[in-house]
Amino acid sequence: MALDGIVIANVVFDLNKLLSGGRINKIAQPEKDELLLTVKADKQYRLLISSGASLPLIYLTETNKPGPLTAPNFCMLLRKHLNSARILEITQPDMERIVQIKIEHLNELGDVCTKYLIVELMGKHSNIIFCDDQYKIIDSIKHVSGMVSSVREVLPGRDYFIPQTQNKKSPLTTNLTEFTQLMQSKNHTIAKAIYTSYTGISPLIANEICHRSGIFPDTYTEELSRDLLTHLYNNFSFLIEDVKNGAFTPTIVYDGQTPVEFSSVPLTAYESNGKTATTYDSVSDVLKNYYRRKEQLTRMRQKSSDLRHIVSTALERVSKKYDLQSRQLKDTDKRDKYKVYGDLLTTYGYQAEPGSKSLTCDNYYTGEEITIPLDETLSPLENAKKYFDRYAKLKRTFEALSVQLKETANEKEHLESIQESLQIATDEDDLLQIKQELTEYGYIRKHYTSKKGPKRKSTSHPLHYISSDGYHIYVGKNNYQNEELTFKFANGGDWWFHAKKIPGSHVIVKNDGNGELPDRVFEEAAMLAGYYSKGRDMDKVEIDYIQKKHIKKPAAAKPGFVIYHTNYSMAITPDISHLTLVDGKESQ
Repeated sequence: MALDGIVIANVVFDLNKLLSGGRINKIAQPEKDELLLTVKADKQYRLLISSGASLPLIYLTETNKPGPLTAPNFCMLLRKHLNSARILEITQPDMERIVQIKIEHLNELGDVCTKYLIVELMGKHSNIIFCDDQYKIIDSIKHVSGMVSSVREVLPGRDYFIPQTQNKKSPLTTNLTEFTQLMQSKNHTIAKAIYTSYTGISPLIANEICHRSGIFPDTYTEELSRDLLTHLYNNFSFLIEDVKNGAFTPTIVYDGQTPVEFSSVPLTAYESNGKTATTYDSVSDVLKNYYRRKEQLTRMRQKSSDLRHIVSTALERVSKKYDLQSRQLKDTDKRDKYKVYGDLLTTYGYQAEPGSKSLTCDNYYTGEEITIPLDETLSPLENAKKYFDRYAKLKRTFEALSVQLKETANEKEHLESIQESLQIATDEDDLLQIKQELTEYGYIRKHYTSKKGPKRKSTSHPLHYISSDGYHIYVGKNNYQNEELTFKFANGGDWWFHAKKIPGSHVIVKNDGNGELPDRVFEEAAMLAGYYSKGRDMDKVEIDYIQKKHIKKPAAAKPGFVIYHTNYSMAITPDISHLTLVDGKESQ
Protein backbone atom coordinates (compact mmCIF):
# COMPACT_ATOMS: atom_id res chain seq x y z
CA MET A 1 0.00 0.00 0.00
CA ALA A 2 1.33 3.46 -0.81
CA LEU A 3 -0.03 6.86 0.13
CA ASP A 4 2.68 8.32 -2.07
CA GLY A 5 3.15 11.59 -3.90
CA ILE A 6 1.04 10.46 -6.85
CA VAL A 7 -1.95 9.58 -4.67
CA ILE A 8 -1.52 12.92 -2.85
CA ALA A 9 -1.43 14.68 -6.25
CA ASN A 10 -4.74 12.99 -7.08
CA VAL A 11 -6.20 14.08 -3.71
CA VAL A 12 -5.06 17.68 -4.32
CA PHE A 13 -6.46 17.64 -7.86
CA ASP A 14 -9.88 16.45 -6.62
CA LEU A 15 -9.97 18.80 -3.63
CA ASN A 16 -9.07 21.80 -5.77
CA LYS A 17 -11.87 20.97 -8.17
CA LEU A 18 -14.47 20.58 -5.41
CA LEU A 19 -13.41 22.83 -2.53
CA SER A 20 -11.68 25.86 -4.08
CA GLY A 21 -13.85 28.90 -3.40
CA GLY A 22 -15.80 27.04 -0.71
CA ARG A 23 -16.19 28.29 2.85
CA ILE A 24 -15.34 26.43 6.03
CA ASN A 25 -18.44 26.49 8.22
CA LYS A 26 -17.54 23.85 10.80
CA ILE A 27 -14.33 22.56 12.37
CA ALA A 28 -14.19 19.50 14.64
CA GLN A 29 -11.37 17.47 16.15
CA PRO A 30 -12.87 13.99 16.71
CA GLU A 31 -9.52 12.46 17.71
CA LYS A 32 -6.37 13.96 19.18
CA ASP A 33 -4.61 13.74 15.78
CA GLU A 34 -7.61 14.21 13.47
CA LEU A 35 -9.60 17.10 11.99
CA LEU A 36 -12.97 17.12 10.26
CA LEU A 37 -13.69 20.26 8.18
CA THR A 38 -17.16 20.91 6.83
CA VAL A 39 -16.90 23.01 3.66
CA LYS A 40 -19.77 24.67 1.82
CA ALA A 41 -19.04 24.95 -1.92
CA ASP A 42 -21.49 23.94 -4.65
CA LYS A 43 -22.73 21.55 -1.95
CA GLN A 44 -21.59 20.56 1.51
CA TYR A 45 -18.43 18.43 1.82
CA ARG A 46 -16.67 16.88 4.79
CA LEU A 47 -12.89 16.73 4.63
CA LEU A 48 -11.26 14.25 7.01
CA ILE A 49 -7.60 14.89 7.84
CA SER A 50 -5.70 12.42 10.01
CA SER A 51 -2.11 12.81 11.15
CA GLY A 52 -2.06 9.44 12.90
CA ALA A 53 1.40 7.88 12.90
CA SER A 54 0.11 4.51 11.69
CA LEU A 55 -2.52 5.75 9.24
CA PRO A 56 -2.18 9.36 8.00
CA LEU A 57 -5.01 10.19 5.58
CA ILE A 58 -6.85 12.98 3.83
CA TYR A 59 -10.07 12.37 1.91
CA LEU A 60 -13.67 13.45 1.47
CA THR A 61 -16.25 11.51 3.45
CA GLU A 62 -20.00 11.46 3.99
CA THR A 63 -19.62 10.26 7.57
CA ASN A 64 -19.88 12.82 10.35
CA LYS A 65 -17.71 12.12 13.39
CA PRO A 66 -18.74 14.07 16.47
CA GLY A 67 -16.02 15.79 18.44
CA PRO A 68 -15.56 15.82 22.23
CA LEU A 69 -17.78 18.03 24.39
CA THR A 70 -14.81 20.28 25.13
CA ALA A 71 -12.88 21.09 21.97
CA PRO A 72 -9.06 20.72 22.14
CA ASN A 73 -6.95 23.89 22.03
CA PHE A 74 -5.86 23.39 18.42
CA CYS A 75 -9.47 23.02 17.31
CA MET A 76 -10.47 26.17 19.23
CA LEU A 77 -7.62 28.10 17.59
CA LEU A 78 -8.72 27.03 14.10
CA ARG A 79 -12.32 27.98 14.86
CA LYS A 80 -11.18 31.40 15.97
CA HIS A 81 -9.30 32.06 12.73
CA LEU A 82 -11.02 29.95 10.10
CA ASN A 83 -14.77 29.91 10.76
CA SER A 84 -16.41 31.15 7.53
CA ALA A 85 -12.96 31.39 5.92
CA ARG A 86 -12.69 30.80 2.17
CA ILE A 87 -10.43 28.19 0.61
CA LEU A 88 -8.38 29.86 -2.14
CA GLU A 89 -6.40 26.91 -3.45
CA ILE A 90 -4.94 23.56 -2.48
CA THR A 91 -1.41 22.69 -3.59
CA GLN A 92 1.27 20.02 -3.29
CA PRO A 93 4.91 21.21 -3.23
CA ASP A 94 7.19 19.22 -5.55
CA MET A 95 5.28 15.92 -5.30
CA GLU A 96 5.97 15.76 -1.56
CA ARG A 97 3.49 13.98 0.68
CA ILE A 98 2.26 17.39 1.77
CA VAL A 99 -1.04 19.19 1.17
CA GLN A 100 -1.12 22.98 1.58
CA ILE A 101 -4.56 24.59 1.94
CA LYS A 102 -4.41 28.35 1.32
CA ILE A 103 -7.23 30.09 3.21
CA GLU A 104 -8.54 33.68 3.21
CA HIS A 105 -10.39 35.13 6.22
CA LEU A 106 -11.17 38.37 8.03
CA ASN A 107 -9.31 39.20 11.23
CA GLU A 108 -10.74 40.95 14.31
CA LEU A 109 -10.38 44.33 12.57
CA GLY A 110 -12.16 43.16 9.43
CA ASP A 111 -8.99 43.05 7.32
CA VAL A 112 -8.48 40.27 4.79
CA CYS A 113 -5.76 37.83 5.90
CA THR A 114 -4.19 34.72 4.42
CA LYS A 115 -3.32 31.61 6.35
CA TYR A 116 -2.05 28.13 5.47
CA LEU A 117 -3.23 24.80 6.85
CA ILE A 118 -0.43 22.38 5.99
CA VAL A 119 -1.01 18.63 6.17
CA GLU A 120 2.12 16.46 6.25
CA LEU A 121 1.37 12.78 5.54
CA MET A 122 4.71 11.19 6.38
CA GLY A 123 4.12 8.18 8.61
CA LYS A 124 5.26 8.75 12.18
CA HIS A 125 6.28 12.32 11.24
CA SER A 126 2.76 13.24 10.09
CA ASN A 127 1.37 16.55 11.35
CA ILE A 128 -1.20 19.29 10.75
CA ILE A 129 0.42 22.73 10.95
CA PHE A 130 -1.30 26.15 10.93
CA CYS A 131 0.82 29.03 9.56
CA ASP A 132 0.41 32.71 8.77
CA ASP A 133 0.99 34.30 5.35
CA GLN A 134 4.78 34.38 6.02
CA TYR A 135 4.86 30.65 6.85
CA LYS A 136 5.45 31.31 10.53
CA ILE A 137 3.90 28.55 12.64
CA ILE A 138 0.89 29.67 14.68
CA ASP A 139 0.28 26.19 16.12
CA SER A 140 0.22 22.51 15.17
CA ILE A 141 -1.76 19.45 16.17
CA LYS A 142 1.55 17.87 17.32
CA HIS A 143 4.39 19.86 18.86
CA VAL A 144 7.91 18.75 17.95
CA SER A 145 10.70 20.23 20.06
CA GLY A 146 14.42 20.22 19.46
CA MET A 147 14.74 17.35 21.92
CA VAL A 148 12.58 15.23 19.65
CA SER A 149 13.96 16.32 16.26
CA SER A 150 17.30 17.89 15.47
CA VAL A 151 16.17 18.59 11.91
CA ARG A 152 13.17 20.85 12.50
CA GLU A 153 11.17 22.15 15.42
CA VAL A 154 7.41 22.43 14.96
CA LEU A 155 6.43 24.95 17.61
CA PRO A 156 4.47 28.25 17.67
CA GLY A 157 6.67 31.11 16.46
CA ARG A 158 9.09 28.96 14.44
CA ASP A 159 9.45 29.32 10.67
CA TYR A 160 7.88 26.51 8.67
CA PHE A 161 9.99 24.73 6.07
CA ILE A 162 10.12 21.34 4.42
CA PRO A 163 13.23 19.46 5.58
CA GLN A 164 15.33 18.15 2.69
CA THR A 165 16.88 15.19 4.49
CA GLN A 166 17.18 12.79 1.56
CA ASN A 167 18.24 15.18 -1.24
CA LYS A 168 15.63 13.86 -3.62
CA LYS A 169 14.76 15.57 -6.90
CA SER A 170 11.32 16.62 -8.07
CA PRO A 171 9.99 14.25 -10.77
CA LEU A 172 7.96 17.16 -12.19
CA THR A 173 11.06 19.02 -13.44
CA THR A 174 13.50 16.24 -14.29
CA ASN A 175 14.91 15.55 -17.73
CA LEU A 176 16.69 12.70 -19.51
CA THR A 177 20.19 13.93 -18.61
CA GLU A 178 19.41 14.31 -14.90
CA PHE A 179 17.51 10.99 -14.82
CA THR A 180 20.39 9.10 -16.48
CA GLN A 181 22.99 10.64 -14.16
CA LEU A 182 20.95 9.82 -11.08
CA MET A 183 20.42 6.20 -12.14
CA GLN A 184 24.09 5.70 -12.99
CA SER A 185 25.22 7.22 -9.68
CA LYS A 186 23.23 4.69 -7.64
CA ASN A 187 24.63 1.28 -6.82
CA HIS A 188 21.12 -0.13 -6.33
CA THR A 189 18.52 -2.14 -8.16
CA ILE A 190 16.78 0.00 -10.75
CA ALA A 191 13.51 0.14 -8.77
CA LYS A 192 15.29 1.29 -5.60
CA ALA A 193 17.31 3.83 -7.59
CA ILE A 194 14.08 5.41 -8.86
CA TYR A 195 12.27 5.74 -5.53
CA THR A 196 15.36 6.92 -3.66
CA SER A 197 16.08 9.60 -6.26
CA TYR A 198 12.68 11.30 -6.64
CA THR A 199 10.13 12.69 -4.21
CA GLY A 200 6.68 11.16 -4.18
CA ILE A 201 7.72 7.95 -5.93
CA SER A 202 7.03 4.87 -3.83
CA PRO A 203 8.50 1.38 -4.34
CA LEU A 204 5.10 0.39 -5.79
CA ILE A 205 5.31 3.05 -8.51
CA ALA A 206 9.00 2.33 -9.16
CA ASN A 207 8.15 -1.33 -9.78
CA GLU A 208 5.27 -0.26 -12.02
CA ILE A 209 7.58 1.93 -14.14
CA CYS A 210 10.02 -0.98 -14.50
CA HIS A 211 7.17 -3.31 -15.50
CA ARG A 212 5.92 -0.88 -18.14
CA SER A 213 9.48 -0.67 -19.46
CA GLY A 214 9.88 -4.42 -19.62
CA ILE A 215 12.80 -4.27 -17.16
CA PHE A 216 13.07 -6.59 -14.16
CA PRO A 217 12.92 -4.34 -11.04
CA ASP A 218 15.81 -6.19 -9.35
CA THR A 219 18.17 -5.45 -12.24
CA TYR A 220 21.11 -3.34 -11.07
CA THR A 221 21.54 0.09 -12.63
CA GLU A 222 25.04 -0.72 -13.91
CA GLU A 223 23.55 -3.46 -16.10
CA LEU A 224 21.39 -1.01 -18.09
CA SER A 225 22.63 0.40 -21.39
CA ARG A 226 22.00 4.01 -22.33
CA ASP A 227 19.20 2.90 -24.68
CA LEU A 228 17.46 1.02 -21.86
CA LEU A 229 17.86 4.00 -19.55
CA THR A 230 16.27 6.20 -22.22
CA HIS A 231 13.41 3.72 -22.59
CA LEU A 232 13.00 3.67 -18.79
CA TYR A 233 12.97 7.47 -18.65
CA ASN A 234 10.31 7.64 -21.37
CA ASN A 235 7.96 5.42 -19.34
CA PHE A 236 8.81 7.42 -16.22
CA SER A 237 8.00 10.72 -17.96
CA PHE A 238 4.77 9.35 -19.50
CA LEU A 239 3.52 8.51 -16.01
CA ILE A 240 4.58 11.88 -14.58
CA GLU A 241 2.92 13.63 -17.52
CA ASP A 242 -0.38 11.97 -16.57
CA VAL A 243 0.08 13.33 -13.05
CA LYS A 244 0.74 16.85 -14.36
CA ASN A 245 -2.36 16.69 -16.56
CA GLY A 246 -4.59 15.28 -13.82
CA ALA A 247 -5.15 12.08 -15.80
CA PHE A 248 -5.64 9.89 -12.75
CA THR A 249 -7.14 6.42 -12.52
CA PRO A 250 -7.98 5.72 -8.86
CA THR A 251 -7.55 1.97 -8.52
CA ILE A 252 -7.60 -0.82 -5.94
CA VAL A 253 -5.97 -4.16 -6.79
CA TYR A 254 -7.71 -7.20 -5.30
CA ASP A 255 -6.51 -10.71 -4.74
CA GLY A 256 -9.88 -12.44 -4.90
CA GLN A 257 -11.82 -10.03 -2.69
CA THR A 258 -8.93 -8.97 -0.48
CA PRO A 259 -7.44 -5.54 -1.31
CA VAL A 260 -3.66 -5.73 -1.70
CA GLU A 261 -2.65 -2.35 -3.19
CA PHE A 262 -4.06 0.98 -4.32
CA SER A 263 -2.83 3.84 -6.47
CA SER A 264 -3.98 6.66 -8.72
CA VAL A 265 -2.45 5.10 -11.83
CA PRO A 266 -3.18 1.71 -13.44
CA LEU A 267 -1.09 -1.01 -11.78
CA THR A 268 -0.36 -3.22 -14.78
CA ALA A 269 2.29 -5.21 -12.90
CA TYR A 270 -0.39 -6.65 -10.60
CA GLU A 271 -2.95 -7.15 -13.32
CA SER A 272 -0.52 -9.41 -15.19
CA ASN A 273 -0.06 -11.55 -12.06
CA GLY A 274 -3.63 -12.79 -11.82
CA LYS A 275 -4.87 -9.97 -9.56
CA THR A 276 -7.85 -7.84 -10.55
CA ALA A 277 -8.07 -4.05 -10.54
CA THR A 278 -11.20 -2.05 -9.75
CA THR A 279 -11.32 1.63 -10.70
CA TYR A 280 -13.26 4.23 -8.70
CA ASP A 281 -14.74 7.62 -9.40
CA SER A 282 -12.47 9.41 -6.95
CA VAL A 283 -9.36 8.81 -4.90
CA SER A 284 -11.44 9.48 -1.77
CA ASP A 285 -13.53 6.42 -2.65
CA VAL A 286 -10.32 4.40 -3.03
CA LEU A 287 -8.97 5.44 0.38
CA LYS A 288 -12.31 4.87 2.12
CA ASN A 289 -12.85 1.43 0.59
CA TYR A 290 -9.27 0.24 0.92
CA TYR A 291 -8.71 1.25 4.53
CA ARG A 292 -12.22 0.34 5.61
CA ARG A 293 -11.70 -3.18 4.23
CA LYS A 294 -8.23 -3.45 5.74
CA GLU A 295 -9.55 -2.20 9.06
CA GLN A 296 -12.41 -4.71 8.89
CA LEU A 297 -10.01 -7.59 8.23
CA THR A 298 -7.75 -6.50 11.09
CA ARG A 299 -10.69 -6.07 13.47
CA MET A 300 -12.13 -9.47 12.54
CA ARG A 301 -8.74 -11.09 13.00
CA GLN A 302 -8.51 -9.60 16.48
CA LYS A 303 -12.08 -10.49 17.48
CA SER A 304 -11.73 -14.05 16.25
CA SER A 305 -8.31 -14.67 17.82
CA ASP A 306 -9.76 -16.49 20.86
CA LEU A 307 -11.89 -18.75 18.67
CA ARG A 308 -8.95 -19.41 16.36
CA HIS A 309 -6.83 -20.43 19.34
CA ILE A 310 -9.53 -22.79 20.63
CA VAL A 311 -9.97 -24.43 17.23
CA SER A 312 -6.24 -24.72 16.46
CA THR A 313 -5.54 -26.22 19.92
CA ALA A 314 -8.36 -28.75 19.57
CA LEU A 315 -7.30 -29.56 16.00
CA GLU A 316 -3.70 -30.14 17.06
CA ARG A 317 -4.86 -32.49 19.84
CA VAL A 318 -7.21 -34.41 17.53
CA SER A 319 -4.54 -34.67 14.80
CA LYS A 320 -2.09 -36.23 17.27
CA LYS A 321 -4.82 -38.60 18.44
CA TYR A 322 -5.59 -39.54 14.82
CA ASP A 323 -1.92 -40.26 14.05
CA LEU A 324 -1.55 -42.41 17.17
CA GLN A 325 -4.70 -44.42 16.41
CA SER A 326 -3.56 -44.87 12.80
CA ARG A 327 -0.24 -46.34 13.95
CA GLN A 328 -1.99 -48.60 16.45
CA LEU A 329 -4.42 -49.76 13.76
CA LYS A 330 -1.53 -50.55 11.44
CA ASP A 331 -0.01 -52.74 14.17
CA THR A 332 -3.13 -54.94 14.06
CA ASP A 333 -2.41 -55.89 10.44
CA LYS A 334 -0.49 -58.97 11.65
CA ARG A 335 -3.55 -60.43 13.42
CA ASP A 336 -4.41 -62.73 10.49
CA LYS A 337 -0.86 -64.12 10.56
CA TYR A 338 -1.39 -65.24 14.16
CA LYS A 339 -4.68 -66.94 13.24
CA VAL A 340 -2.92 -68.84 10.44
CA TYR A 341 -0.17 -69.89 12.90
CA GLY A 342 -2.83 -71.20 15.31
CA ASP A 343 -4.71 -73.08 12.60
CA LEU A 344 -1.53 -74.69 11.23
CA LEU A 345 -0.26 -75.68 14.69
CA THR A 346 -3.61 -77.27 15.45
CA THR A 347 -3.27 -79.33 12.25
CA TYR A 348 0.48 -80.07 12.11
CA GLY A 349 1.54 -79.62 15.74
CA TYR A 350 2.11 -83.34 16.17
CA GLN A 351 5.10 -83.04 13.81
CA ALA A 352 6.97 -80.73 16.18
CA GLU A 353 9.73 -82.27 18.26
CA PRO A 354 9.52 -81.55 22.01
CA GLY A 355 11.52 -78.40 22.86
CA SER A 356 11.57 -77.20 19.21
CA LYS A 357 11.84 -73.46 18.61
CA SER A 358 10.02 -73.60 15.27
CA LEU A 359 7.90 -75.76 13.02
CA THR A 360 8.16 -75.84 9.24
CA CYS A 361 5.08 -77.08 7.43
CA ASP A 362 2.86 -76.51 4.39
CA ASN A 363 0.52 -73.48 4.55
CA TYR A 364 -2.68 -74.93 3.10
CA TYR A 365 -4.05 -71.35 2.67
CA THR A 366 -1.34 -70.40 0.15
CA GLY A 367 0.23 -73.73 -0.83
CA GLU A 368 3.66 -72.50 0.27
CA GLU A 369 6.00 -73.69 2.98
CA ILE A 370 5.97 -71.67 6.20
CA THR A 371 8.08 -71.60 9.38
CA ILE A 372 6.20 -70.93 12.63
CA PRO A 373 8.16 -69.65 15.70
CA LEU A 374 7.47 -71.72 18.86
CA ASP A 375 7.92 -71.24 22.58
CA GLU A 376 10.00 -74.33 23.42
CA THR A 377 8.56 -74.40 26.97
CA LEU A 378 5.05 -74.93 25.62
CA SER A 379 3.42 -77.80 23.77
CA PRO A 380 2.27 -77.31 20.12
CA LEU A 381 -1.38 -76.95 21.24
CA GLU A 382 -0.40 -74.45 23.93
CA ASN A 383 1.52 -72.48 21.26
CA ALA A 384 -1.57 -72.63 19.05
CA LYS A 385 -3.71 -71.27 21.91
CA LYS A 386 -1.17 -68.50 22.50
CA TYR A 387 -1.42 -67.43 18.83
CA PHE A 388 -5.22 -67.63 18.88
CA ASP A 389 -5.24 -65.38 21.97
CA ARG A 390 -3.01 -62.86 20.20
CA TYR A 391 -5.27 -62.96 17.16
CA ALA A 392 -8.39 -62.41 19.27
CA LYS A 393 -6.82 -59.49 21.13
CA LEU A 394 -5.65 -57.79 17.92
CA LYS A 395 -9.04 -58.43 16.32
CA ARG A 396 -10.82 -56.72 19.23
CA THR A 397 -8.30 -53.87 19.04
CA PHE A 398 -8.84 -53.57 15.28
CA GLU A 399 -12.62 -53.44 15.64
CA ALA A 400 -12.47 -50.86 18.44
CA LEU A 401 -9.84 -48.72 16.71
CA SER A 402 -11.72 -48.80 13.40
CA VAL A 403 -14.70 -47.17 15.11
CA GLN A 404 -12.54 -44.76 17.13
CA LEU A 405 -10.47 -43.77 14.09
CA LYS A 406 -13.60 -42.98 12.11
CA GLU A 407 -14.93 -40.86 14.98
CA THR A 408 -11.60 -39.06 15.29
CA ALA A 409 -11.48 -38.48 11.53
CA ASN A 410 -14.99 -37.00 11.66
CA GLU A 411 -14.00 -34.75 14.57
CA LYS A 412 -10.87 -33.64 12.71
CA GLU A 413 -12.92 -32.90 9.59
CA HIS A 414 -15.45 -30.99 11.71
CA LEU A 415 -12.75 -28.82 13.30
CA GLU A 416 -11.16 -28.15 9.91
CA SER A 417 -14.54 -26.99 8.61
CA ILE A 418 -14.90 -24.62 11.60
CA GLN A 419 -11.37 -23.35 10.98
CA GLU A 420 -12.34 -22.60 7.39
CA SER A 421 -15.52 -20.85 8.60
CA LEU A 422 -13.33 -18.53 10.69
CA GLN A 423 -11.37 -17.69 7.54
CA ILE A 424 -14.44 -16.42 5.71
CA ALA A 425 -16.27 -14.83 8.66
CA THR A 426 -17.01 -11.18 7.90
CA ASP A 427 -18.75 -9.84 11.00
CA GLU A 428 -19.53 -10.52 14.64
CA ASP A 429 -22.74 -12.38 13.78
CA ASP A 430 -20.69 -14.93 11.83
CA LEU A 431 -18.42 -15.36 14.85
CA LEU A 432 -21.46 -15.77 17.09
CA GLN A 433 -22.70 -18.72 15.02
CA ILE A 434 -19.26 -20.33 15.10
CA LYS A 435 -19.04 -19.82 18.86
CA GLN A 436 -22.47 -21.45 19.26
CA GLU A 437 -21.27 -24.47 17.30
CA LEU A 438 -18.08 -24.76 19.37
CA THR A 439 -20.15 -24.54 22.55
CA GLU A 440 -22.67 -27.13 21.33
CA TYR A 441 -19.90 -29.65 20.67
CA GLY A 442 -18.07 -29.06 23.93
CA TYR A 443 -15.02 -27.09 22.74
CA ILE A 444 -16.20 -24.07 24.73
CA ARG A 445 -17.59 -24.55 28.22
CA LYS A 446 -21.18 -23.42 28.70
CA HIS A 447 -21.58 -20.64 31.24
CA TYR A 448 -24.78 -20.90 33.21
CA THR A 449 -26.26 -17.78 34.73
CA SER A 450 -29.30 -16.95 36.82
CA LYS A 451 -30.01 -13.83 34.79
CA LYS A 452 -33.07 -14.11 32.63
CA GLY A 453 -33.60 -12.46 29.33
CA PRO A 454 -33.43 -13.26 25.62
CA LYS A 455 -30.08 -14.41 24.29
CA ARG A 456 -28.67 -12.55 21.36
CA LYS A 457 -29.44 -14.35 18.12
CA SER A 458 -27.16 -14.19 15.12
CA THR A 459 -28.46 -12.28 12.10
CA SER A 460 -25.77 -13.67 9.82
CA HIS A 461 -26.95 -14.94 6.44
CA PRO A 462 -25.31 -16.80 3.54
CA LEU A 463 -23.60 -14.82 0.79
CA HIS A 464 -25.80 -14.14 -2.22
CA TYR A 465 -24.27 -13.84 -5.71
CA ILE A 466 -25.77 -13.28 -9.14
CA SER A 467 -24.20 -15.29 -11.97
CA SER A 468 -23.37 -13.76 -15.35
CA ASP A 469 -26.57 -15.33 -16.67
CA GLY A 470 -28.74 -13.97 -13.86
CA TYR A 471 -29.01 -17.09 -11.70
CA HIS A 472 -29.04 -16.75 -7.91
CA ILE A 473 -26.15 -18.48 -6.14
CA TYR A 474 -25.91 -18.81 -2.34
CA VAL A 475 -22.80 -19.59 -0.29
CA GLY A 476 -22.84 -20.77 3.33
CA LYS A 477 -20.29 -19.10 5.62
CA ASN A 478 -20.30 -21.76 8.35
CA ASN A 479 -21.67 -25.23 9.11
CA TYR A 480 -25.03 -23.96 10.41
CA GLN A 481 -25.56 -21.94 7.24
CA ASN A 482 -24.44 -24.88 5.09
CA GLU A 483 -27.00 -27.08 6.85
CA GLU A 484 -29.79 -24.56 6.38
CA LEU A 485 -28.93 -23.87 2.75
CA THR A 486 -28.84 -27.52 1.74
CA PHE A 487 -31.71 -29.02 3.74
CA LYS A 488 -34.12 -26.12 4.32
CA PHE A 489 -33.55 -23.53 1.60
CA ALA A 490 -32.69 -25.60 -1.47
CA ASN A 491 -35.31 -27.45 -3.52
CA GLY A 492 -34.77 -30.87 -5.08
CA GLY A 493 -34.01 -29.42 -8.52
CA ASP A 494 -31.42 -26.94 -7.26
CA TRP A 495 -27.74 -27.71 -7.80
CA TRP A 496 -25.30 -28.29 -4.93
CA PHE A 497 -21.52 -27.64 -5.17
CA HIS A 498 -18.64 -28.40 -2.79
CA ALA A 499 -14.85 -28.66 -3.00
CA LYS A 500 -13.87 -32.33 -3.21
CA LYS A 501 -12.45 -33.83 0.02
CA ILE A 502 -11.44 -30.48 1.56
CA PRO A 503 -13.29 -28.19 4.00
CA GLY A 504 -15.43 -25.57 2.35
CA SER A 505 -18.81 -23.94 1.90
CA HIS A 506 -21.96 -25.46 0.47
CA VAL A 507 -22.93 -23.58 -2.69
CA ILE A 508 -26.51 -23.69 -3.98
CA VAL A 509 -27.64 -22.59 -7.44
CA LYS A 510 -31.38 -21.92 -7.51
CA ASN A 511 -33.10 -23.56 -10.42
CA ASP A 512 -36.76 -22.95 -9.71
CA GLY A 513 -37.81 -23.77 -13.28
CA ASN A 514 -35.99 -27.13 -13.17
CA GLY A 515 -34.65 -26.46 -16.68
CA GLU A 516 -31.12 -26.92 -17.98
CA LEU A 517 -28.56 -24.49 -16.56
CA PRO A 518 -26.06 -22.81 -18.90
CA ASP A 519 -22.55 -24.26 -18.67
CA ARG A 520 -21.24 -20.91 -17.45
CA VAL A 521 -23.47 -21.09 -14.36
CA PHE A 522 -21.94 -24.44 -13.40
CA GLU A 523 -18.46 -23.00 -13.85
CA GLU A 524 -19.17 -19.88 -11.80
CA ALA A 525 -20.81 -21.83 -8.97
CA ALA A 526 -17.79 -24.16 -8.95
CA MET A 527 -15.49 -21.11 -8.75
CA LEU A 528 -17.40 -19.94 -5.67
CA ALA A 529 -17.15 -23.41 -4.10
CA GLY A 530 -13.42 -23.40 -4.76
CA TYR A 531 -12.85 -19.87 -3.48
CA TYR A 532 -14.83 -20.42 -0.28
CA SER A 533 -12.82 -23.53 0.61
CA LYS A 534 -9.41 -24.43 1.93
CA GLY A 535 -8.24 -24.65 -1.69
CA ARG A 536 -8.76 -20.97 -2.54
CA ASP A 537 -5.01 -20.41 -3.06
CA MET A 538 -4.56 -23.45 -5.32
CA ASP A 539 -4.23 -23.13 -9.09
CA LYS A 540 -6.95 -25.73 -9.60
CA VAL A 541 -9.60 -27.09 -7.24
CA GLU A 542 -11.71 -30.18 -7.94
CA ILE A 543 -15.39 -29.52 -7.31
CA ASP A 544 -18.18 -32.07 -6.85
CA TYR A 545 -21.67 -31.04 -7.95
CA ILE A 546 -25.01 -32.80 -7.90
CA GLN A 547 -28.71 -31.97 -7.66
CA LYS A 548 -29.87 -31.36 -4.11
CA LYS A 549 -32.38 -34.24 -4.21
CA HIS A 550 -29.48 -36.70 -4.22
CA ILE A 551 -27.86 -35.22 -1.07
CA LYS A 552 -28.43 -37.12 2.18
CA LYS A 553 -27.52 -36.39 5.79
CA PRO A 554 -26.15 -39.32 7.83
CA ALA A 555 -27.88 -40.04 11.11
CA ALA A 556 -26.38 -38.08 14.03
CA ALA A 557 -23.96 -36.29 11.67
CA LYS A 558 -22.60 -32.91 12.61
CA PRO A 559 -24.08 -29.81 10.90
CA GLY A 560 -23.10 -29.40 7.29
CA PHE A 561 -21.98 -33.02 6.80
CA VAL A 562 -23.59 -34.87 3.90
CA ILE A 563 -23.23 -37.97 1.74
CA TYR A 564 -23.90 -38.35 -1.98
CA HIS A 565 -23.18 -40.74 -4.87
CA THR A 566 -23.03 -40.55 -8.69
CA ASN A 567 -21.96 -36.91 -8.62
CA TYR A 568 -20.30 -34.89 -11.38
CA SER A 569 -16.87 -33.23 -10.96
CA MET A 570 -14.88 -30.45 -12.57
CA ALA A 571 -11.52 -28.78 -11.96
CA ILE A 572 -11.62 -24.97 -11.86
CA THR A 573 -9.50 -21.96 -10.97
CA PRO A 574 -11.10 -20.29 -7.90
CA ASP A 575 -11.30 -16.78 -9.37
CA ILE A 576 -14.55 -14.97 -8.48
CA SER A 577 -13.48 -11.41 -9.25
CA HIS A 578 -16.05 -11.07 -12.05
CA LEU A 579 -19.02 -12.23 -9.96
CA THR A 580 -21.49 -9.82 -8.37
CA LEU A 581 -22.08 -10.01 -4.62
CA VAL A 582 -25.67 -8.96 -3.97
CA ASP A 583 -26.11 -9.55 -0.25
CA GLY A 584 -23.74 -10.39 2.55
CA LYS A 585 -20.34 -8.91 3.27
CA GLU A 586 -17.21 -9.76 1.42
CA SER A 587 -15.05 -12.50 2.82
CA GLN A 588 -11.46 -12.59 3.89
